[in-house]
Amino acid sequence: MSHDATTGAGRAAELVFDWNEVNRKGRLISKGYTLFDETLRDGLQNPSVKDPPIEDKLKILHLMEDLGIHEADIGLPGSSKRAFDDVLRLCKEVVDCKMNIKIACAGRTVVSDITPMIEVSQRAGLPIEVYAFIGSSPIRQYAEEWDVGLIAKRSCEAIDVAVKAGLPVAYVTEDTTRSRPDVLTTLFRAAIDHGATRLCLSDTVGHATPDGVKNLIEFTKNVVAGTGAKNIGIDWHGHNDRGFALENAIWALEFGADRVHATALGIGERVGNAQMELLLLNLKLLGQLDHDLTKLLEYCETVARATEWDVPINYPLVGRDAFRTATGVHAAAIIKAMSKGDAWLADRIYSGVPAGMFGRGQEICIGFMSGASNVNYWLSSRGIKGDDALVAEILKVAKGHDHILSEDEVLAVIQRVRPEVLPRAT
Repeated sequence: MSHDATTGAGRAAELVFDWNEVNRKGRLISKGYTLFDETLRDGLQNPSVKDPPIEDKLKILHLMEDLGIHEADIGLPGSSKRAFDDVLRLCKEVVDCKMNIKIACAGRTVVSDITPMIEVSQRAGLPIEVYAFIGSSPIRQYAEEWDVGLIAKRSCEAIDVAVKAGLPVAYVTEDTTRSRPDVLTTLFRAAIDHGATRLCLSDTVGHATPDGVKNLIEFTKNVVAGTGAKNIGIDWHGHNDRGFALENAIWALEFGADRVHATALGIGERVGNAQMELLLLNLKLLGQLDHDLTKLLEYCETVARATEWDVPINYPLVGRDAFRTATGVHAAAIIKAMSKGDAWLADRIYSGVPAGMFGRGQEICIGFMSGASNVNYWLSSRGIKGDDALVAEILKVAKGHDHILSEDEVLAVIQRVRPEVLPRAT
């Protein structure tokens, strides 16, 4: 079979049997869903990150735009003067650059948190979606000494202020996934009655499993239907304390949420949120996104640098080892695909994630489990002419070590055995 016989989806169908699609019924996700980036708000609430300077925040915002992210929460302008100034500057950037991304801000359901959003909106000439939050679970009520009447009163007062100023409101019940149905019904109805156009279901402490996501979204849809209100959106905001954040975000879309929240690299409170880059990656591979994601790596690296965040070496897509192999049989298969001039095949033969689709490439190293193919590829990719003796010596050294050889270690062997083949410095 010629590698030119088919391309794209046709090649995938011919060369990959996809068990993920067996017995799939209809479209995975409803059309019209939106992605909500919390990197510059919830992400910066992580206790280990640095609050980036405004120049970095502007770059991150532009990368969100480039990736087709629909909306971003850019901070809590009521929390400090710096937060207010940064939010205002980001909003002005959206206006000045005629960006498509929509802007939201977060605040408690108190008037003093809502009025700064109104001021920013008016000064920037940009509508800001108000995400007004308050705790709703029994455990939170007990600790705060709140009752449902007080929560509803505070919620409605804050919503009224934003709506009167002409701003759209998303009503956020913190710890929704541990809140009682009767309380949520009261709060959701009150919020809708006072003009909220979205309900944000928050898995604030990462409590939910996929079953909880399904149950809560179905319940919320029924409450909304019972109000007779039209065009009320449902958000899913999930944390990763049990390791379910990414999975729950995808399930939330399938179960009927029309907007899901995530952050770059999953940074956020405690162990963080759903990972935006992995959400985008999976939606792309599931056929739910059709736009270019080659800047996804730059987005993650920019956030990591700006917040001084250490990316684990084995982290999917972004980690150092995500597309790196030194295993002989794996490398040999990739090299055979490359020798056919078939980049599509080389990017998939030993990878469930095509690196080139997301701004990366396959990398072949030399180590204690490598074979001659690894060495020959390493040499040829650097314009170094090898022979059997040189390859054998490099392999001998590699198999005598307990780690992948660094560039300098390989070059040292070449310098010792065949210095004449090394490119001359100019």
